[in-house]
Amino acid sequence: MSGIRIGLVVGFGLLVFGMGNTASAKEHLFVGVAKCRTCHKKELIGNQYGEWQKGPHAKAFTTLQGDKAAKIAKEKGLAKPAHESPECLECHVTAHGVAPARIRYPIKPGDGVQCESCHGPGNDYRKKTVMSDEKKAIAAGMWQPGKDQKLCTSCHNDKSPSWDPKKFKLADGKTVGFDYEQAMEKIAHAIPKDVKGHYLELLAKKKAQGGAGGGVADDEEEE
Repeated sequence: MSGIRIGLVVGFGLLVFGMGNTASAKEHLFVGVAKCRTCHKKELIGNQYGEWQKGPHAKAFTTLQGDKAAKIAKEKGLAKPAHESPECLECHVTAHGVAPARIRYPIKPGDGVQCESCHGPGNDYRKKTVMSDEKKAIAAGMWQPGKDQKLCTSCHNDKSPSWDPKKFKLADGKTVGFDYEQAMEKIAHAIPKDVKGHYLELLAKKKAQGGAGGGVADDEEEE
């Protein structure tokens, strides 16, 4: 993996989670944010899709098209513009460089860093019956950034030309370039505590009461 990573995430100032090295993903396939959205845009589950849209990761590719990225690319002597350079795209576009056979549905570069950069290729764990059981989801390939922060630091590190070693201040007064807990607060998108582990029963109750699951065909993600 090249040492050059262009990290210009708007409003966050950190590199996004890279997907250039996906050896740990094994045979699991990428499906893209559109498939995650079928459940995760629903208010019942917390609308993680909406929170992602408002955050820096969704804008990761767009930042590479700006003047600052162009300046950095020129300074680093990249052969192509930042938004075309593998050195940048590996951390700014989900599944960049992954073999086509590993991508079940097309992934748009413009979606930047989406769900599967942090949670793993979702083809085998995206169904409601799997996702509603964390152990099943993990067994089916779901990643846990909180337990393996290398998923974050593979791109959020001092190889980034926009790295700020004093970005975060710790409780003891020390400053660091990356702190997982504080970084997560900036992109918080948790499933509500009263819903986690109970989604299927709550969804069934909502349907029985005549409520919509969230405006998306409920079984679309079961393909």
